[in-house]
Amino acid sequence: MTQRKSILIGGLYFLLFAFLFFGFSYWISGGQNGWQSRDKIALIRIEGVILDSREIVRELRRYQRDPDIKAILVRIDSPGGAVAPSQEIYDELKKIQASGEKKVVSSMGSVAASGGYYIASASDIIFANPGTLTGSIGVIMELTNVEGLLQKIGVENVTIKSGKNKDVGSPFRKIKKEERALLQHVLDDVHNQFIEAVAEGRSLEIEQVRLLADGRIFTGRQAREAGLVDQLGSLEVAIAKAAELVGIEGEPTLIEPKERSPLQKFLEGKMFGNWDRSPLSAGPIGLHYLFSF
Repeated sequence: MTQRKSILIGGLYFLLFAFLFFGFSYWISGGQNGWQSRDKIALIRIEGVILDSREIVRELRRYQRDPDIKAILVRIDSPGGAVAPSQEIYDELKKIQASGEKKVVSSMGSVAASGGYYIASASDIIFANPGTLTGSIGVIMELTNVEGLLQKIGVENVTIKSGKNKDVGSPFRKIKKEERALLQHVLDDVHNQFIEAVAEGRSLEIEQVRLLADGRIFTGRQAREAGLVDQLGSLEVAIAKAAELVGIEGEPTLIEPKERSPLQKFLEGKMFGNWDRSPLSAGPIGLHYLFSF
């Protein structure tokens, strides 16, 4: 029994030693993220419809505090999304810019439109591929009216409200003229916020941006001609430029956030009360900086 116990303890010590040895070797060699280098570029990917900013903002703040991170490269492949998350990511990038400690570079993939472009405009320099779809500076709200369908199947909606505008946008009746004007007023204000943010981020006159802010999309080449993009080039070109801006010689070390495991996502959702966070739970009603085909 004593001999078996000794073998077991010895085995545990061996495993611990092996774990420390290989972990140290991985750290020394740089591993996946190149921890041996003190001159690093953080790569943040914003992909798909933007519904939540928390994870991106958390990573941006972590990289902002890291003195080894010299620049932040934002790779955007998104048609945009909800207004508030897009604004929150933009604001966080502007804070990093204002600190003067790190450069911010954006690289556009296939699509970087509406909220995607909103975020990109908070950069020291923007790269796009010639065929990137970008722009779409505008706001959209889409409502559904199922009143006719309910009448056909014999279902009646009953609404009890405390104010005449409490059910503006209800899918159970047609929208009134004055209600449409009310919603348009809201959209116009949020649209102006978009224009002001782009003007500030790109150092352009507001009226200059307003001429481009009718919701149209541009190719990367057209966006460059319009002053919305600085240079044409791939992600690799943007990486090289970011390294140049901060004085990194040779191949820069890239740091990317590690993908959370399904278990981590599950526990996060349960612990922080986000069990119902999903594209469907966001609902169709709301203001969106979103480009859709």
